[in-house]
Amino acid sequence: MRRRLMWRFGVFFLVFILALAVLLAFLIDIISSLFGGHPSGALSAFLALLVLVVVVGGVRHLLRGTAAPVGDLVEAAGRVEAGEIGTQVEVRGPSEVRSLARAFNAMSARLEETDASRRRLLADVSHELRTPLTVMQGTLEGILDGLYPADEAHLVPVLEETRVLARLIDDLRTLSLSEAGVLRLHREPTDLAQLVQEVTAGHRAAADDAGVAIGVQTPADLRPIEVDPSRIRQVIGNLVANALRFSPAGGRVSVDAGQDADETWVSVRDTGPGIDPESLEHVFDRFYRSPGSPGTGLGLPIARNLVRAHGGQISINSSPGVGTEVRFTLPDAAAEPDQGR
Repeated sequence: MRRRLMWRFGVFFLVFILALAVLLAFLIDIISSLFGGHPSGALSAFLALLVLVVVVGGVRHLLRGTAAPVGDLVEAAGRVEAGEIGTQVEVRGPSEVRSLARAFNAMSARLEETDASRRRLLADVSHELRTPLTVMQGTLEGILDGLYPADEAHLVPVLEETRVLARLIDDLRTLSLSEAGVLRLHREPTDLAQLVQEVTAGHRAAADDAGVAIGVQTPADLRPIEVDPSRIRQVIGNLVANALRFSPAGGRVSVDAGQDADETWVSVRDTGPGIDPESLEHVFDRFYRSPGSPGTGLGLPIARNLVRAHGGQISINSSPGVGTEVRFTLPDAAAEPDQGR
């Protein structure tokens, strides 16, 4: 493709030279007739040759500076089409061609990143699905072979694994919709203080079983905000569940909410072991789990994407041995969602 493009530029160049030569001869003839004279053939040839050399030199320089970079882009596009995702080209040539090359390089890099992310997602999903399916398959085969009785003790674990699969599928669907920017939000005026109280009450039994205290502090005069209450409930629930999971017996989880001039914030703190700096950089990555974590690694990525879909921001602060705080903010007015990663 690159060779064909260069041939086309060459043919265009030759045709242009011939047309220019004819035009110069025509102009010289017109000029001589206007002045009533007939310049000598040598003078006419010299003038024509001089103009032709100047114009041809300029055109040749322009074509050389444009044809080669464009040829590189054509060749690189063909390589991407053939599957060499991530191909880059040298940024050179006129400013317009350089801009095109930079845009191509950015596009190719994003394609490579997206492909790598897709491959990682498939590998992670396969890994997460394998464990519950293995448990279910082993138990059911044991029952069918007569090794286990079909009683509650052996069927309840199978039921629990189906619930794990259902939660995983729901989480993956929510995550994929939010990352694609097509998650539908059903906004309505919401009393965030009441929402925080309800979510926390739903986790109080699990906290009591784990020996962890839960404290809630919300001002009575919080302004209602336009959010999707089910999605924000999911965000707070994920954060509280994470905090309980990592809080030792005798620890405490604090859920606070408040408002500033133009935004509402929610903070969830725990007194767990904290997160080391290296792991802290990856806590919002899909399926990332710190050592010893029993979760799926989807809670925080989902929380981040749901908060961003509302136009808000989420952050995490943690120190080993001190505990962890996750805080997110929501604009009082409906804002343009930030679906970027």
